[in-house]
Amino acid sequence: MLLTSELKKEIFKKHGKSETNTGSSEAQIALFTQRINHLTEHLKVSKKDFSTQRALIRLVGKRRALLDYLQKKEINRYRAIIAELGIRK
Repeated sequence: MLLTSELKKEIFKKHGKSETNTGSSEAQIALFTQRINHLTEHLKVSKKDFSTQRALIRLVGKRRALLDYLQKKEINRYRAIIAELGIRK
């Protein structure tokens, strides 16, 4: 897997405001985005890997649910994370 513990800590520090804040919506969205990008690159090479394709679809759904939650609760945090990660709706 591409995500090492050092990379996860860096993502949590940048988006979760500390290395131990792994539960914030922004940190989880950033982590899912990193994993989605990795799986997308894998699927460009291995087009018939259907289990990875299914995992990718599930991750996109989880990220979408977190983004919807954040959009309902705090629109400013939602707009900030969308702009920072370059995600489009």
